[in-house]
Amino acid sequence: MSSTDSKRVPHELDLVIDFVNTLDVETAADSIANPEQLGAWLAEHGLLVEGAATSPGEHAAALRLREALRQLMLANNERDGDVGAAWSELERTARDGELAVHFTGEGAVSVAPGAGGVAGALSKLLAPVAAGLADGSWARVKACRAADCEWAFYDRSRNRSGVWCDMAVCGNRTKVRAYRRRGTAKSPG
Repeated sequence: MSSTDSKRVPHELDLVIDFVNTLDVETAADSIANPEQLGAWLAEHGLLVEGAATSPGEHAAALRLREALRQLMLANNERDGDVGAAWSELERTARDGELAVHFTGEGAVSVAPGAGGVAGALSKLLAPVAAGLADGSWARVKACRAADCEWAFYDRSRNRSGVWCDMAVCGNRTKVRAYRRRGTAKSPG
């Protein structure tokens, strides 16, 4: 996409969205279901050197991070949950990856990990979150409010009121369920 494209997601938050969407809640399909798949996904997205080994512990940390990010995205969509624990998981990931602010002689600034390997790769996923928090665009990163979906998406609605990942699917399902509940409640015995 070009930088002038109005559909562009800022700060590479689309990478964070893609990471959360490695688990399809509706079908339970998980594209990072084991350490090898995690390593391949991180390499495919330029976060880790291809072929780098990923341990079961690193895999567990990645799954914790993914679910913490999902929890925060659900909170951005007004769903209750333990956001304190989610923020703590992001902090732990940032510390493990030695995520820090770096300044160049030209006056540029970046947020990048000091650690290599999987810890550094996972903490790289937090740099877009930090940039999004700084300018408010993180509030547009949401997970679908439908409990059987929870697909991560970027809310492009003018007033940040997007609720479902896809109105035609999740929005329609929710409205049909509500209609049926109302119909059942109105019908006599």
